[in-house]
Amino acid sequence: MQETVLKKIVDDKAIWVEARKQQQPLASFQNKIVPATRNFYHALQGARTAFILECKKASPSKGVIRDDFDPARIANVYKHYASAISVLTDEKYFQGSFDFLPIVSDIVTQPVLCKDFIIDAYQIHLARFYQADACLLMLSVLDDEQYRQLAAVAHSLNMGVLTEVSNEEELERAIELKAKVVGINNRDLRDLSIDLNRTRQLAPRLGHGVTVISESGISNYGQIRELSHFANGFLIGSALMGEDDLNAAVRRVTLGNNKVCGLTRAQDARAAYEAGAIYGGLIFVTTSPRFVSDETAAAVIAGAPLKYAGVFRNTPVNEVVQKTETFSLNAVQLHGDENQAYIDELRAALPEKVQIWKALSVKESLPARDLNHVDKYLFDNGQGGSGQRFDWSLLAGQNLENVILAGGLGADNCIEAAKTGCIGLDFNSGVESAPGIKDANKLAAVFQTLRAY
Repeated sequence: MQETVLKKIVDDKAIWVEARKQQQPLASFQNKIVPATRNFYHALQGARTAFILECKKASPSKGVIRDDFDPARIANVYKHYASAISVLTDEKYFQGSFDFLPIVSDIVTQPVLCKDFIIDAYQIHLARFYQADACLLMLSVLDDEQYRQLAAVAHSLNMGVLTEVSNEEELERAIELKAKVVGINNRDLRDLSIDLNRTRQLAPRLGHGVTVISESGISNYGQIRELSHFANGFLIGSALMGEDDLNAAVRRVTLGNNKVCGLTRAQDARAAYEAGAIYGGLIFVTTSPRFVSDETAAAVIAGAPLKYAGVFRNTPVNEVVQKTETFSLNAVQLHGDENQAYIDELRAALPEKVQIWKALSVKESLPARDLNHVDKYLFDNGQGGSGQRFDWSLLAGQNLENVILAGGLGADNCIEAAKTGCIGLDFNSGVESAPGIKDANKLAAVFQTLRAY
């Protein structure tokens, strides 16, 4: 099916190119083109895994992905995380535009990649005129001679080239064509299916000097950690574009769905956010050394735009609801003996968007995860905040996509914890200098460790 889709896209692109040449002839802007100064090849090199983050409104496989598509807003988030920024310029199938390129380029300092079905040198000149620093050339739509000519045009304008391959034959051609940056598309261009094994299979065949980018289907931190052994970087679009909170989405993919619990000071919330946390935990259990009053909770929240989870233990439902509304909590985390009847009552009373998390104590075996209306489970070794871990070998082979791991986590064991496959980690006593007092250096060390790939 998709070969015909790809063929149709390319046929339509040829029509588009001819129409655009009439509307905006090369002669009308060629003498205004200046060579690119942002080096795409250089931006993707270095010890750390590179991220090309993509601005994409729609796609043939998903339709509209982001309703409120605002390239400036997206660029203002991506500039904090990306090695390079990809901008879809195809109008018909991706609702892109060349007009998006200068908007993004003006906001970021990173190289901007023009992502399109490029079949004509005119498109490369147009991309550079609109401030692109690199362009995509797909071996699935170009023969070797076309590729050589188009790559030469790009290089003559000081632009980089991302050479895309989607199978073994195209990989061999990329090697022969001496491509510097090769994007391995995990999407099958015939049926739109995703297979991350493609990166595992094809990447090892590329030589040392080649930068390998894994494209399509990358949606979580576990995949990134695992595939970073095979690829030098990742191109990520749909997994981010579908999320309302783009900042949190980038953190979730690059670092994991992580939380710093037991916050009692605004400066600690700020340190947690700046380090890379998504969630902050506020403990409303009076017996906890990290208990916060309403006044303190408000001060903590004012410190940083984390998503806040309120921690409760055997608290009356109306009180939980009142705290949730007062502090606009994203989640309530239950640490007591709350049963199904309690959770049902709570779910009915809470705003729909607020998640319910249930903490479960792990002893000799994993507890059942069979409660209705529980969005995530927190696995800990006891009452929380004890700084002890349970036997993580119990987690082997389990589907843990609704589990957050807690208990004794710090910089020394967070990688091992991340490798268990839990969707996120919950840090508390392991990042403190005293109960309730977080240590900014320990926080930074944890997230630097999680990003050391």
